[in-house]
Amino acid sequence: MKIIKMVRFCTLPVLFLFLYSESPGQTNFKSLNYLYSISGSKTVAGIHNREPNSIPSLWTDSITIKSGKTPGLWSGDFLFLPEDIKARWDMIYQAEKSWKKGSLVNIMWHTCSPVHSEPCAWNETGVLDHLNDAEWTSLITEGGELNITWKKRLDEIAMYMQYLKEKGVEVFFRPFHEMNQPVFWWAGRKGVDGTAKLYQITHDYLKYTKGLTNLIWIWDIQDFKTLEADLIDYNPGSEYWDLLAMDMYSSDGTGYTLSKYNACLKVAGGKPIAIGECQLLPTSAELLGQPKWTFFMSWAELTVKNNTLPQIKELYKAPNVVTLDELPGWQGKPIN
Repeated sequence: MKIIKMVRFCTLPVLFLFLYSESPGQTNFKSLNYLYSISGSKTVAGIHNREPNSIPSLWTDSITIKSGKTPGLWSGDFLFLPEDIKARWDMIYQAEKSWKKGSLVNIMWHTCSPVHSEPCAWNETGVLDHLNDAEWTSLITEGGELNITWKKRLDEIAMYMQYLKEKGVEVFFRPFHEMNQPVFWWAGRKGVDGTAKLYQITHDYLKYTKGLTNLIWIWDIQDFKTLEADLIDYNPGSEYWDLLAMDMYSSDGTGYTLSKYNACLKVAGGKPIAIGECQLLPTSAELLGQPKWTFFMSWAELTVKNNTLPQIKELYKAPNVVTLDELPGWQGKPIN
């Protein structure tokens, strides 16, 4: 439940809640409202388009050819390598094009450590860096050296998001994915001053300072054995996210269990949940048994490495799975 901060105008808590609460499924976002409407009955099929950003629909096109159906969710990434940073506009224009076709648009960010410059590499001085405690404190402290560096980094991506806002594109934004995955520089820090704090800082800066009201915020976590505890330890607060996503890589070998599903439902509190990433696709039967997953997003090349062509076709043509041709479309005025 999202509550507008207007406390000074009303001292009666019950009246305040009645006047300023936002009903589930009645948000300012057409695409998010759609997910509310299908929660419990259908799941949108999606796939991520990993690098290169110069070919930002590579994996969407590939799965369309293989399955005969186009995924309903297109996903891109700001990325970190020099050639992909140079091609960010290619990715953004594809996001706009996909939105106009009626897709859900998801953007994530494998971002460089603020301790080092951008671009960077997939190594210990780049995406896989580890900040010491002093560096982390500088990052999350207003006016800290790394805090200033990080906000400059946010200014850079805000330019692209502003373009999409002006074009009326709603973006499911998934920063700091897999918060409980310590391999990333941003992740693996529990508690109020951990990864959740960085998420809050980023959310407030992009939404309020930069005015990016077209972003639908995804809070994302991986399906480790510690999932239930992690959903508490890494939660930035429900006012900071619109959708809860779980990345299903089944590191514990259990797959799409009801315990994982129910743990996410419990914390979501009525907000949509989704499978943020996966290598092994859920079956249509599993989605029928766990019908509140509002979308799944398989990971680029892992989709074809871990699933047979018959499995992909069966899922994409299942009556409880939504592909692009079944989505309602989003055309309208630019977002205010």
